[in-house]
Amino acid sequence: MTESVVTAAETESVRVVAALLRERNVGSAVVVDEAGTPVGFVTDRDLAIRVLADGHDPESPVGGYASAPVRIGTPDMEVLAAVELMAEHGIRRLPLVDDGALIGIVTLDDLAVRTGDLELAASITAQVTRAALPGFYFHHRGE
Repeated sequence: MTESVVTAAETESVRVVAALLRERNVGSAVVVDEAGTPVGFVTDRDLAIRVLADGHDPESPVGGYASAPVRIGTPDMEVLAAVELMAEHGIRRLPLVDDGALIGIVTLDDLAVRTGDLELAASITAQVTRAALPGFYFHHRGE
């Protein structure tokens, strides 16, 4: 788990969040509501593709471009339970909440690298990647 989670208020502007991602050298932020509860995710790709490439105002609230709903884990969940949750929903990032407070985040890379088991790491990567891609991607490639 990474404890230093980059967060952004859902009312913050896209421009401010993009600058935050650059400043913190990360590719995503957890979008939170007024209470600090995760309500979405926004990635640098979301900002480039869904905001700038589509000609939207960079001063608009980032909450409108966040992926939602957010699937949440707990710090005491088993690694395989986290993998199953991520694969089931095709997500690469899992915020961890304890007593309603965001305390960290686990990414696909964290799980794959930190297990120490190369076979398990390959399986984790394959499961989540396959779940995240549209079904036609594998069909067209003959898999």
